[in-house]
Amino acid sequence: MSKLIPVILSGGSGTRLWPLSREMYPKQFLPLVGDKSMLQATWLRVAAIAGSGPIVVANAEQRFITAEQLQQIGAQPLAIMLEPSGRNTAPAIAVAALEAMRSDPEALLLVLPSDHVIRDEAAFRTAVATAIPAAESGKLVTFGIVPTSPETGYGYIKAAMGDAVRDVERFVEKPDQATAEAYLASGEYFWNSGMFLFKASRYIEEMENLQPAIIKACRTSLELGARDADFVRLDKDTFESSPSDSIDYAIMEKTGDAAVLPLDAGWSDVGSWAALRDVSEQDADGNAEHGQVIRIGCRNTYAYGEKLIALIGLDDVIVVETPDAILVAKGEQCQEVRDIVKEVKKRGLPQAAWHRKVYRPWGAYDSIDNGQRFQVKRITVKPGATLSLQMHHHRAEHWVVVSGTAEVTRGNETLLLSENQSTYIPLGVTHRLKNPGKLPLELIEVQSGSYLGEDDIVRFEDTYGRS
Repeated sequence: MSKLIPVILSGGSGTRLWPLSREMYPKQFLPLVGDKSMLQATWLRVAAIAGSGPIVVANAEQRFITAEQLQQIGAQPLAIMLEPSGRNTAPAIAVAALEAMRSDPEALLLVLPSDHVIRDEAAFRTAVATAIPAAESGKLVTFGIVPTSPETGYGYIKAAMGDAVRDVERFVEKPDQATAEAYLASGEYFWNSGMFLFKASRYIEEMENLQPAIIKACRTSLELGARDADFVRLDKDTFESSPSDSIDYAIMEKTGDAAVLPLDAGWSDVGSWAALRDVSEQDADGNAEHGQVIRIGCRNTYAYGEKLIALIGLDDVIVVETPDAILVAKGEQCQEVRDIVKEVKKRGLPQAAWHRKVYRPWGAYDSIDNGQRFQVKRITVKPGATLSLQMHHHRAEHWVVVSGTAEVTRGNETLLLSENQSTYIPLGVTHRLKNPGKLPLELIEVQSGSYLGEDDIVRFEDTYGRS
């Protein structure tokens, strides 16, 4: 049997779960169901049947988050493919297929979005095993979800009659309510899950036949790209020259070898807050929560937050609290969160892309206060990690160590600071912060100056290739 290589697609932005999911820290990195992030859960779901570590296709801006989350669960990726920008799923899978063929020309690819929930993981693994013979014979297999309701938010697949893997008769767009009800009653239609199984070589063959412009751009971007440990940096110009298209439109709707395997395994794409409520543990009145919540007389609510949330007399209401934004919505209208995100972007507010706490490869910072000409951050530096050697044109900084040990470069000086000690970095002075210890370093940074934006950083040296 050919080697089974999971391909995990991790480039999405997850705007429908705003304000928790944001452009620079989307839902696949969040532990929305259970104690593992959705990316981590995706790998753990298939690790036992995989023939190698995964190939992960990720946004280049999220490379360190991706690598760290894989490292936390002991995953050793075959490669982390870095997209300079999103070009949809057809090119993303193409570069993964080309990469897989470097290690095994006959590799089978199990293509998985990184932000889905599957409750019955054993049933899913059984379905993969059932689909393997068809994929090895040259079929491009997708997993069609057995519908449980007349859902209008999904595309559908009409399948030929059969017991297991079936030929696809047609793909259909998201239907209206009446059509969805007819699809459900017929038993011939399945939700389009976006999960696939096929030989890498067959996918490339169909790309060459059906989408030559895409595969040409993908080949060239991989050939001209750079390799840095697990990271494969695709060449920006050639990758962005690829047409942007989904695998459904580019390949599956055009190939003569599309097949579908019905899957009933408790699947959800967690595409809205209402969907997250539905897959979460609920009380007798259909209420679900994450955090400390008190309810009186509520039904079908979902509350998420770090602060105490109190709800009275509500039905079908979503409440989500983060340190810098609060969402309150009717469950039946929570798909409109995307429109809220568009408005946040239109107003130029940072909450569309960033959380108050921002993760960096060396650790994180939390902007805990700000005002006219000042900003206060709480900075955490991982053991052994080093920030870039940098300078600011418009701000000075005071650093106070809260815990751990800080090695500070300030101009020509090197200082070693411990708890309750501090230093001052004047405007225009080169500086660097390092944690030489074995425990996390925490410090308070007070910035003062005429401009405090993150783009006022001149990097001279950087461990993470950002200079």
